[in-house]
Amino acid sequence: MLEFDALLAHMVREDASDMILKTGGHPSIRIDGTIKYMCDEPVAAEYTHGVVMRILDEDLYERFMRDGEVDAVFVLDGVGRFRVNVYRQNGEIGMVFRYIKDQVPTFEELMLPVDQLKRLAGMKRGMILATGVAGSGKSTSLASIVEHINRNYGRHVITIEDPIEFVYTDKLSAISQREIGLDSRSFSQALKHVVRQSPDVILIGEMRDKETMDAAINAAETGHLVLSTLHTINAVQTVERIISLYPPHQHELVRLQLAMVLEGVMSLRLLPRVDGRGRVPAVEMMINTPSIKEALIEGRTKEIEKFVEEGSYYGSQTFNQSLRGLYDAGVISYDDAIAASDRPEELALAIRGISRGSTRIA
Repeated sequence: MLEFDALLAHMVREDASDMILKTGGHPSIRIDGTIKYMCDEPVAAEYTHGVVMRILDEDLYERFMRDGEVDAVFVLDGVGRFRVNVYRQNGEIGMVFRYIKDQVPTFEELMLPVDQLKRLAGMKRGMILATGVAGSGKSTSLASIVEHINRNYGRHVITIEDPIEFVYTDKLSAISQREIGLDSRSFSQALKHVVRQSPDVILIGEMRDKETMDAAINAAETGHLVLSTLHTINAVQTVERIISLYPPHQHELVRLQLAMVLEGVMSLRLLPRVDGRGRVPAVEMMINTPSIKEALIEGRTKEIEKFVEEGSYYGSQTFNQSLRGLYDAGVISYDDAIAASDRPEELALAIRGISRGSTRIA
Protein backbone atom coordinates (compact mmCIF):
# COMPACT_ATOMS: atom_id res chain seq x y z
CA MET A 1 0.00 0.00 0.00
CA LEU A 2 1.29 3.44 -0.93
CA GLU A 3 1.92 5.88 1.89
CA PHE A 4 -0.93 8.28 2.57
CA ASP A 5 1.10 11.34 1.56
CA ALA A 6 2.01 9.64 -1.72
CA LEU A 7 -1.66 8.90 -2.45
CA LEU A 8 -2.60 12.57 -2.01
CA ALA A 9 0.36 13.70 -4.10
CA HIS A 10 -0.65 11.26 -6.87
CA MET A 11 -4.22 12.58 -6.71
CA VAL A 12 -3.01 16.15 -7.24
CA ARG A 13 -0.61 15.19 -10.06
CA GLU A 14 -3.44 13.42 -11.89
CA ASP A 15 -5.68 16.50 -11.48
CA ALA A 16 -8.30 14.33 -9.78
CA SER A 17 -11.21 16.02 -8.02
CA ASP A 18 -11.66 13.35 -5.33
CA MET A 19 -9.91 10.43 -3.65
CA ILE A 20 -11.84 7.62 -1.96
CA LEU A 21 -10.31 5.51 0.80
CA LYS A 22 -12.44 2.86 2.47
CA THR A 23 -11.61 -0.20 4.49
CA GLY A 24 -11.63 -3.27 2.27
CA GLY A 25 -11.78 -1.28 -0.97
CA HIS A 26 -9.18 -0.20 -3.50
CA PRO A 27 -7.88 3.39 -3.16
CA SER A 28 -9.48 5.29 -6.03
CA ILE A 29 -9.59 8.75 -7.55
CA ARG A 30 -12.20 10.57 -9.62
CA ILE A 31 -10.88 12.06 -12.86
CA ASP A 32 -13.33 13.94 -15.09
CA GLY A 33 -16.19 12.25 -13.28
CA THR A 34 -14.88 8.68 -13.66
CA ILE A 35 -13.54 6.51 -10.82
CA LYS A 36 -10.12 4.92 -11.37
CA TYR A 37 -8.23 2.58 -9.03
CA MET A 38 -4.83 3.73 -7.77
CA CYS A 39 -3.55 0.26 -6.80
CA ASP A 40 -4.78 -3.33 -6.55
CA GLU A 41 -4.18 -3.80 -2.84
CA PRO A 42 -7.30 -3.32 -0.67
CA VAL A 43 -7.12 -0.88 2.22
CA ALA A 44 -6.70 -2.46 5.66
CA ALA A 45 -8.68 -1.32 8.70
CA GLU A 46 -5.44 -0.35 10.46
CA TYR A 47 -4.53 1.91 7.53
CA THR A 48 -7.81 3.87 7.50
CA HIS A 49 -7.79 4.16 11.29
CA GLY A 50 -4.27 5.59 11.16
CA VAL A 51 -5.30 8.12 8.53
CA VAL A 52 -8.31 9.19 10.61
CA MET A 53 -6.15 9.67 13.68
CA ARG A 54 -3.83 11.86 11.63
CA ILE A 55 -6.39 14.12 9.94
CA LEU A 56 -8.93 14.60 12.77
CA ASP A 57 -8.26 16.52 15.94
CA GLU A 58 -9.69 15.32 19.25
CA ASP A 59 -12.99 17.20 18.95
CA LEU A 60 -13.63 16.05 15.38
CA TYR A 61 -12.69 12.46 16.26
CA GLU A 62 -15.19 12.48 19.14
CA ARG A 63 -17.86 13.85 16.80
CA PHE A 64 -17.08 11.11 14.26
CA MET A 65 -17.33 8.41 16.91
CA ARG A 66 -20.63 9.86 18.12
CA ASP A 67 -22.30 10.64 14.78
CA GLY A 68 -20.62 8.23 12.37
CA GLU A 69 -19.59 11.02 10.00
CA VAL A 70 -17.79 14.35 10.09
CA ASP A 71 -16.44 17.03 7.74
CA ALA A 72 -12.91 18.36 8.09
CA VAL A 73 -10.09 20.09 6.25
CA PHE A 74 -6.62 18.59 5.92
CA VAL A 75 -3.55 20.48 4.68
CA LEU A 76 -0.50 18.55 3.50
CA ASP A 77 2.52 20.83 3.18
CA GLY A 78 3.88 20.94 -0.33
CA VAL A 79 0.86 19.11 -1.74
CA GLY A 80 -2.36 21.01 -1.05
CA ARG A 81 -5.53 21.59 0.90
CA PHE A 82 -8.30 19.00 1.02
CA ARG A 83 -11.90 18.93 2.20
CA VAL A 84 -12.54 15.56 3.84
CA ASN A 85 -15.69 13.68 4.78
CA VAL A 86 -15.06 10.75 7.13
CA TYR A 87 -17.91 8.26 7.43
CA ARG A 88 -18.76 4.71 8.42
CA GLN A 89 -19.79 2.09 5.86
CA ASN A 90 -20.60 -1.50 6.84
CA GLY A 91 -19.22 -0.63 10.26
CA GLU A 92 -15.83 0.33 8.82
CA ILE A 93 -14.16 3.65 8.04
CA GLY A 94 -14.50 5.41 4.70
CA MET A 95 -13.15 8.79 3.58
CA VAL A 96 -13.54 11.08 0.58
CA PHE A 97 -10.94 13.78 -0.03
CA ARG A 98 -11.82 16.75 -2.28
CA TYR A 99 -8.82 18.71 -3.59
CA ILE A 100 -9.17 22.47 -3.14
CA LYS A 101 -6.90 24.41 -5.48
CA ASP A 102 -4.81 27.25 -4.08
CA GLN A 103 -5.96 29.81 -6.63
CA VAL A 104 -9.66 30.55 -7.06
CA PRO A 105 -10.45 30.13 -10.78
CA THR A 106 -11.91 33.04 -12.73
CA PHE A 107 -15.26 32.99 -14.52
CA GLU A 108 -13.38 32.60 -17.79
CA GLU A 109 -11.32 29.67 -16.53
CA LEU A 110 -14.46 27.92 -15.29
CA MET A 111 -16.24 28.65 -18.62
CA LEU A 112 -19.13 30.32 -16.78
CA PRO A 113 -21.34 33.13 -18.18
CA VAL A 114 -18.92 35.99 -17.59
CA ASP A 115 -21.04 39.10 -18.23
CA GLN A 116 -23.98 37.80 -16.20
CA LEU A 117 -21.85 36.85 -13.20
CA LYS A 118 -19.94 40.15 -13.25
CA ARG A 119 -23.26 41.96 -13.18
CA LEU A 120 -24.60 39.82 -10.33
CA ALA A 121 -21.35 40.13 -8.34
CA GLY A 122 -21.61 43.92 -8.58
CA MET A 123 -25.04 44.05 -6.93
CA LYS A 124 -25.43 45.64 -3.51
CA ARG A 125 -28.29 43.42 -2.32
CA GLY A 126 -30.28 40.33 -3.21
CA MET A 127 -29.72 36.57 -3.34
CA ILE A 128 -27.67 34.55 -5.82
CA LEU A 129 -27.86 30.75 -5.74
CA ALA A 130 -25.64 28.13 -7.33
CA THR A 131 -27.38 24.78 -7.72
CA GLY A 132 -26.65 21.31 -8.99
CA VAL A 133 -25.82 17.81 -7.85
CA ALA A 134 -22.83 17.08 -5.60
CA GLY A 135 -19.57 17.70 -7.43
CA SER A 136 -21.05 19.91 -10.14
CA GLY A 137 -18.96 22.96 -9.21
CA LYS A 138 -21.32 24.96 -7.00
CA SER A 139 -18.78 25.88 -4.31
CA THR A 140 -16.07 26.72 -6.84
CA SER A 141 -18.47 28.93 -8.79
CA LEU A 142 -19.45 30.88 -5.67
CA ALA A 143 -15.78 31.18 -4.74
CA SER A 144 -15.13 32.75 -8.15
CA ILE A 145 -17.85 35.33 -7.42
CA VAL A 146 -16.30 36.12 -4.02
CA GLU A 147 -12.85 36.47 -5.58
CA HIS A 148 -14.24 38.76 -8.31
CA ILE A 149 -15.74 40.96 -5.58
CA ASN A 150 -12.42 40.80 -3.71
CA ARG A 151 -10.50 42.04 -6.75
CA ASN A 152 -12.95 44.75 -7.82
CA TYR A 153 -14.91 46.14 -4.85
CA GLY A 154 -14.17 47.40 -1.36
CA ARG A 155 -16.62 45.28 0.60
CA HIS A 156 -16.74 43.20 3.76
CA VAL A 157 -17.46 39.59 2.81
CA ILE A 158 -18.36 37.09 5.54
CA THR A 159 -18.38 33.40 4.65
CA ILE A 160 -20.09 30.80 6.85
CA GLU A 161 -18.84 27.35 5.85
CA ASP A 162 -18.73 23.75 7.06
CA PRO A 163 -15.78 23.41 6.62
CA ILE A 164 -13.89 26.35 5.08
CA GLU A 165 -12.80 25.39 1.57
CA PHE A 166 -11.08 28.14 -0.45
CA VAL A 167 -8.92 30.48 1.62
CA TYR A 168 -8.93 34.09 0.40
CA THR A 169 -6.30 36.78 0.68
CA ASP A 170 -7.72 40.29 1.14
CA LYS A 171 -7.26 42.48 -1.94
CA LEU A 172 -9.76 45.35 -2.22
CA SER A 173 -12.24 43.63 0.09
CA ALA A 174 -11.99 42.41 3.68
CA ILE A 175 -13.00 38.73 3.87
CA SER A 176 -13.89 37.08 7.18
CA GLN A 177 -14.22 33.29 6.99
CA ARG A 178 -16.13 31.48 9.74
CA GLU A 179 -16.14 27.71 10.13
CA ILE A 180 -18.98 25.83 11.81
CA GLY A 181 -17.67 23.97 14.84
CA LEU A 182 -14.54 26.12 15.05
CA ASP A 183 -15.78 29.72 14.90
CA SER A 184 -19.52 29.24 15.52
CA ARG A 185 -21.71 26.46 16.89
CA SER A 186 -24.09 26.21 13.92
CA PHE A 187 -25.27 27.94 10.75
CA SER A 188 -28.30 29.32 12.57
CA GLN A 189 -26.10 30.68 15.39
CA ALA A 190 -23.71 32.33 12.92
CA LEU A 191 -26.54 33.81 10.85
CA LYS A 192 -28.26 35.17 13.95
CA HIS A 193 -25.30 37.49 14.54
CA VAL A 194 -23.91 38.04 11.04
CA VAL A 195 -25.80 41.27 10.29
CA ARG A 196 -24.11 42.84 13.36
CA GLN A 197 -20.69 42.15 11.83
CA SER A 198 -21.05 44.87 9.20
CA PRO A 199 -21.21 42.58 6.15
CA ASP A 200 -21.84 43.70 2.60
CA VAL A 201 -21.75 40.16 1.21
CA ILE A 202 -22.68 36.95 3.06
CA LEU A 203 -21.75 33.54 1.69
CA ILE A 204 -23.62 30.62 3.28
CA GLY A 205 -22.02 27.29 2.41
CA GLU A 206 -25.33 25.49 1.99
CA MET A 207 -29.03 26.13 2.56
CA ARG A 208 -29.91 23.16 4.77
CA ASP A 209 -33.20 24.05 6.41
CA LYS A 210 -36.00 26.59 6.79
CA GLU A 211 -34.17 28.46 9.55
CA THR A 212 -31.15 29.05 7.32
CA MET A 213 -33.39 30.08 4.44
CA ASP A 214 -35.26 32.54 6.68
CA ALA A 215 -32.01 34.17 7.75
CA ALA A 216 -30.73 34.35 4.17
CA ILE A 217 -33.92 35.95 2.85
CA ASN A 218 -34.01 38.43 5.73
CA ALA A 219 -30.38 39.40 5.13
CA ALA A 220 -31.08 39.94 1.42
CA GLU A 221 -34.16 42.03 2.28
CA THR A 222 -32.17 44.26 4.63
CA GLY A 223 -29.59 45.29 2.04
CA HIS A 224 -27.00 42.51 1.82
CA LEU A 225 -25.84 40.38 -1.09
CA VAL A 226 -26.32 36.73 -0.11
CA LEU A 227 -24.63 33.83 -1.92
CA SER A 228 -25.45 30.19 -1.28
CA THR A 229 -25.98 26.72 -2.77
CA LEU A 230 -28.85 24.26 -3.08
CA HIS A 231 -28.92 20.65 -4.26
CA THR A 232 -31.51 21.28 -6.98
CA ILE A 233 -31.18 20.63 -10.70
CA ASN A 234 -32.69 23.74 -12.32
CA ALA A 235 -34.28 27.13 -11.62
CA VAL A 236 -37.87 25.88 -11.41
CA GLN A 237 -36.97 23.13 -8.95
CA THR A 238 -34.92 25.64 -6.94
CA VAL A 239 -37.87 27.98 -6.50
CA GLU A 240 -40.25 25.13 -5.69
CA ARG A 241 -37.79 23.60 -3.19
CA ILE A 242 -37.51 26.91 -1.31
CA ILE A 243 -41.27 27.35 -1.19
CA SER A 244 -41.76 23.74 -0.03
CA LEU A 245 -39.67 24.46 3.10
CA TYR A 246 -42.56 26.55 4.41
CA PRO A 247 -46.10 25.61 5.49
CA PRO A 248 -48.84 26.31 2.90
CA HIS A 249 -50.17 29.39 4.68
CA GLN A 250 -46.76 31.08 4.19
CA HIS A 251 -46.31 30.25 0.49
CA GLU A 252 -47.77 33.53 -0.76
CA LEU A 253 -45.44 35.57 1.45
CA VAL A 254 -42.38 33.48 0.48
CA ARG A 255 -43.15 33.86 -3.25
CA LEU A 256 -43.37 37.63 -2.77
CA GLN A 257 -40.06 37.66 -0.89
CA LEU A 258 -38.35 35.60 -3.60
CA ALA A 259 -39.71 37.90 -6.29
CA MET A 260 -38.05 40.81 -4.52
CA VAL A 261 -34.66 39.29 -3.52
CA LEU A 262 -33.82 36.35 -5.83
CA GLU A 263 -31.57 38.03 -8.38
CA GLY A 264 -30.10 34.96 -10.05
CA VAL A 265 -30.02 31.17 -10.06
CA MET A 266 -27.09 29.43 -11.75
CA SER A 267 -27.60 25.68 -12.21
CA LEU A 268 -24.62 23.56 -13.23
CA ARG A 269 -24.01 20.21 -14.91
CA LEU A 270 -20.52 19.00 -15.82
CA LEU A 271 -20.08 17.16 -19.12
CA PRO A 272 -17.00 15.52 -20.65
CA ARG A 273 -15.28 17.51 -23.38
CA VAL A 274 -15.28 15.79 -26.74
CA ASP A 275 -11.49 16.31 -27.01
CA GLY A 276 -10.95 14.40 -23.75
CA ARG A 277 -9.45 17.42 -21.97
CA GLY A 278 -11.54 17.44 -18.81
CA ARG A 279 -15.11 18.58 -18.34
CA VAL A 280 -17.12 21.68 -19.16
CA PRO A 281 -20.20 23.11 -17.40
CA ALA A 282 -23.58 23.36 -19.02
CA VAL A 283 -25.19 26.30 -17.26
CA GLU A 284 -28.82 27.26 -16.85
CA MET A 285 -28.90 30.93 -15.90
CA MET A 286 -32.05 32.49 -14.47
CA ILE A 287 -31.85 36.26 -14.13
CA ASN A 288 -34.84 37.74 -12.32
CA THR A 289 -36.92 39.68 -14.85
CA PRO A 290 -40.28 41.46 -14.62
CA SER A 291 -41.97 38.37 -16.10
CA ILE A 292 -40.34 36.04 -13.56
CA LYS A 293 -41.19 38.40 -10.69
CA GLU A 294 -44.83 38.36 -11.78
CA ALA A 295 -44.85 34.56 -12.15
CA LEU A 296 -43.41 34.18 -8.65
CA ILE A 297 -45.91 36.55 -7.06
CA GLU A 298 -48.85 34.86 -8.79
CA GLY A 299 -47.63 31.31 -8.09
CA ARG A 300 -47.05 30.40 -11.75
CA THR A 301 -43.68 28.77 -11.02
CA LYS A 302 -44.00 26.22 -13.84
CA GLU A 303 -43.88 29.09 -16.34
CA ILE A 304 -40.44 30.24 -15.13
CA GLU A 305 -38.62 27.95 -17.57
CA LYS A 306 -40.42 29.62 -20.49
CA PHE A 307 -39.39 33.06 -19.26
CA VAL A 308 -35.78 31.87 -18.80
CA GLU A 309 -35.82 30.59 -22.39
CA GLU A 310 -37.13 33.94 -23.64
CA GLY A 311 -34.86 36.03 -21.41
CA SER A 312 -31.64 36.11 -23.44
CA TYR A 313 -31.78 39.93 -23.47
CA TYR A 314 -31.32 39.83 -19.68
CA GLY A 315 -28.66 37.10 -19.83
CA SER A 316 -30.88 34.13 -19.04
CA GLN A 317 -30.49 30.77 -20.75
CA THR A 318 -31.94 27.29 -20.29
CA PHE A 319 -29.93 24.09 -20.11
CA ASN A 320 -31.03 23.25 -23.65
CA GLN A 321 -29.74 26.58 -24.94
CA SER A 322 -26.42 26.06 -23.11
CA LEU A 323 -26.11 22.47 -24.32
CA ARG A 324 -26.85 23.44 -27.90
CA GLY A 325 -24.23 26.19 -27.74
CA LEU A 326 -21.61 23.77 -26.43
CA TYR A 327 -22.52 21.20 -29.08
CA ASP A 328 -22.50 23.74 -31.92
CA ALA A 329 -19.05 24.90 -30.75
CA GLY A 330 -17.76 21.33 -30.95
CA VAL A 331 -17.04 21.17 -27.20
CA ILE A 332 -19.37 18.27 -26.26
CA SER A 333 -20.74 15.30 -28.16
CA TYR A 334 -24.31 14.93 -29.39
CA ASP A 335 -24.92 11.92 -27.13
CA ASP A 336 -23.66 13.71 -24.03
CA ALA A 337 -25.75 16.80 -24.84
CA ILE A 338 -28.92 14.73 -25.21
CA ALA A 339 -28.19 12.70 -22.06
CA ALA A 340 -27.76 15.88 -19.99
CA SER A 341 -30.95 17.56 -21.19
CA ASP A 342 -34.22 17.76 -19.23
CA ARG A 343 -36.05 17.95 -22.60
CA PRO A 344 -33.96 15.80 -24.95
CA GLU A 345 -36.56 15.65 -27.73
CA GLU A 346 -36.68 19.44 -27.97
CA LEU A 347 -32.89 19.67 -27.90
CA ALA A 348 -32.62 17.11 -30.71
CA LEU A 349 -35.04 19.16 -32.82
CA ALA A 350 -33.17 22.39 -32.03
CA ILE A 351 -29.86 20.86 -33.09
CA ARG A 352 -31.49 19.78 -36.35
CA GLY A 353 -32.69 23.37 -36.82
CA ILE A 354 -36.37 22.80 -36.01
CA SER A 355 -38.14 24.78 -33.32
CA ARG A 356 -41.21 23.69 -31.40
CA GLY A 357 -43.29 25.64 -33.87
CA SER A 358 -41.72 23.68 -36.76
CA THR A 359 -39.96 26.77 -38.07
CA ARG A 360 -36.29 26.89 -38.86
CA ILE A 361 -34.08 28.38 -36.13
CA ALA A 362 -31.94 31.18 -37.49
